[in-house]
Amino acid sequence: MFSFLTEEVAIDLGTANIIIILNDKIVINEPSIVTVDRSTKKLVALGTEAQMMLGRTHDDLVTIRPLRDGVIADYNAAEKMLTGFLKKITKRSSIFPRSLKMVVCVPSGGTEVEMRAVRDSAQNAQGRDVYMIYEPVAAAIGMGIDVSAPEGNMIVDIGGGTTEIAVIALGGIVTNKSIRVAGDEFTQDITEYMRHQHNIKIGERTAEQIKIHVGAATSELEDPPGEYSVSGPNQITSLPVNVPVVYQEVAHAIEKSINKIEFAILDALEQTPPELYADIVRNGIYLAGGGALLRGLDKRLEKKIGIPFHIAEDPLKAVARGTGIALKHSKKYQAVLFR
Repeated sequence: MFSFLTEEVAIDLGTANIIIILNDKIVINEPSIVTVDRSTKKLVALGTEAQMMLGRTHDDLVTIRPLRDGVIADYNAAEKMLTGFLKKITKRSSIFPRSLKMVVCVPSGGTEVEMRAVRDSAQNAQGRDVYMIYEPVAAAIGMGIDVSAPEGNMIVDIGGGTTEIAVIALGGIVTNKSIRVAGDEFTQDITEYMRHQHNIKIGERTAEQIKIHVGAATSELEDPPGEYSVSGPNQITSLPVNVPVVYQEVAHAIEKSINKIEFAILDALEQTPPELYADIVRNGIYLAGGGALLRGLDKRLEKKIGIPFHIAEDPLKAVARGTGIALKHSKKYQAVLFR
């Protein structure tokens, strides 16, 4: 009878990026994208390689983002993506079968059906012992916050598909708010702005680059970035044009989306018990996720809400780091892990 070699895998299954930690080490940090052959349904490329094909495939291939708004939108593509990445990182052996113990982080506002889709995908990708953890809790652990302490801490995790806002105390979520306004919405806002304001048609990747190079949450920055040049076809003439973009334009483009995040934070604070509210005022509010990298966002939120905001060290990896810690010390964090 064969024994199973157990390997521990922590997965931050994000809308924009997937980060996988194997045995306490980040081994995958790539875009959550796959390219599939339309006729055979076989996986052609995944991650960075698939992203390079975005907007460039012919009729025989389709590039898919399996997750939308923080949850699985295409079950088969998600399973192919997970299986493909796990094949990359784990050694297969016909003599000694492997057993994967997994912790996958999920949005705190996900439905039971959405949670089941994540669980089933992980199990079908050879996860034999699958646990889940809510993203804000994982982010808090990744930032070094003691989630079991009898005091309130508020986490705002601005990912690709959702913004997760949670007040955590005594190992549980006391108040939470999940809105489907985050990095993808910012990208869409920028695409629409460029179309209306500059009459230029740009793709998702170009809008993402604008966000990275000159993305800002306010039109007043102490250390502003230089302008970023964008090339594309004019919508009317289809002739090539080159447009310089400045950070003030991006701040204007995403203004409505940032407002929605502000209102969601205020709504979560309104639902917070007074004792925990006092803790949050004292400790400040913690920002994680790719959205935390928007220039001036912390200062803008602090001015609007009147509570200090702290950006996590390496906010893009805070959730993944916390998921890995929860997996490594699963007995300590058993209160925040669930099946």
